[in-house]
Amino acid sequence: MFDVAVIEDAAAAEASLDPMRARLLAELRQPASAATVAARIGLPRQKVNYHLKMLEKYGLVTLVQEHRRGNVTERVMGATARSYVISPAALPGVAPDPGLAPNRLSARWMLAVAARLVNDVGALITGADAANKRLATFALDGELTFATAADRAAFVAELSACTAQLVEKYHSAEADSGRQHRLVVALHPSVKKHAIDLHNPAGTAGRIEE
Repeated sequence: MFDVAVIEDAAAAEASLDPMRARLLAELRQPASAATVAARIGLPRQKVNYHLKMLEKYGLVTLVQEHRRGNVTERVMGATARSYVISPAALPGVAPDPGLAPNRLSARWMLAVAARLVNDVGALITGADAANKRLATFALDGELTFATAADRAAFVAELSACTAQLVEKYHSAEADSGRQHRLVVALHPSVKKHAIDLHNPAGTAGRIEE
């Protein structure tokens, strides 16, 4: 079982978004039979079997083992991942394109960049899995607190300058055997769980986008 799987197929995305199937995916983080899951969530076994067949069709659940009990074969199913991300590739006609309106201070442009990241890394994972190879990636994630908006602006300026210096130092445009990589750096206000004001999502953190 993977920690995270990327759904790239539109039909698979539709199957996963059904509330009951999403519930089954969560239940099957621990493999179980249709009968066990049906008893656990209070649904008829036939209905659970129907949804499991749809999830299995799109590779969201897989057969873990089978038990033969008399004339009945019990199939134990398990989710293929603990969690799933739907790639913009599932909606190719309306997938965000950060190349259309690049704006480093736009939250929506940041979202488009993040969507491209999911799309690209999802495709890379699919290819690496098919080739049975490891995928070389690196990510940083953390939080920091700025005392003032001026401090935040100074941090962004310094981060931009340092990043530009590193790119200039290590970028080898003429390297015949080199492999191109994409660098993404993002900074946004942290979201407080269960404390989001839907009428003012920026809250007291202030807005970066103008």
